[in-house]
Parts: sequence; C-alpha cells; structure tokens
Amino acid sequence: MLKALPTFLLVVALNFYLKYVFFKPLEKVLRQRYDATEGARKLAAEALERAAAKTAQFEAALRAARAEVYQAQEEAHRQLADRQAAELLTARQHAEGLVREAQRQLAADAEVLKRELASGSDALAGQIADSILRGRAA
Repeated sequence: MLKALPTFLLVVALNFYLKYVFFKPLEKVLRQRYDATEGARKLAAEALERAAAKTAQFEAALRAARAEVYQAQEEAHRQLADRQAAELLTARQHAEGLVREAQRQLAADAEVLKRELASGSDALAGQIADSILRGRAA
C-alpha cells in the first residue's frame, strides 16, 4: 500500500494540475464560445423581430396608402358621375327647349299653311268651277 501512495499522490497532483492548466481554460473558452453563439442568436432573433415589426409597419402603411388611393378614386368617380349628371341634365333641358321651339315653329308653320290652303282652296275652287263651266259652255 505504501508503494501505491506515491502513484496515488501523483494522480491527485496530475488531476489538480490538469484541472487548472487544461480544463479550466478549456471550460472558459467553451463558455465564451457559448456566450458568443447565444449572443449572436439573440442578436439575430432581435433583428428578426425588428424586421417583422418593420414589415408590419410597411404593410400597414401600404394598406393605408391603398385605402387613400381607393378613396381618391372613389371621389374622382363620384365627381365625374356628378359632372356627367349635370351635363346630361343641361343637355336634356337644351334638347327639350329645342323640341318645344321646333313644336312651336311647326305649329306656326301649320297655321300659316292652313291659312294659305284656306285662301288657296277658295281660289282653286273658283278656277275649277270656271274650267268646268267653260267646258260645258264649249
């Protein structure tokens, strides 16, 4: 057993030596590496979250811009429809005025023609009677 004691002490000393010279620095490097990778992962996750937030903001702004464009288009269409309705009403009123004027002119022309026919028919009747009477007299 006494012969094993120096080997035992050598193994214990080697254990402490390796622990402080090899394993502690290795553990420190591994911890730093783990912290660096976890830090990079955390930074990547934060960047991803920021990107998602900016994407959501962009999409919200895009929806708002589309809504504004649709509203502007709707307003333009409404104004166009109002303007067309006003122009149509003006054209209809103008056409109705032209029709009334044409009807009035037609009625006046018909009245003039009736008078001319009435006066012309008397003269024509006289001419017909004269030609019939001359034809019998001949």
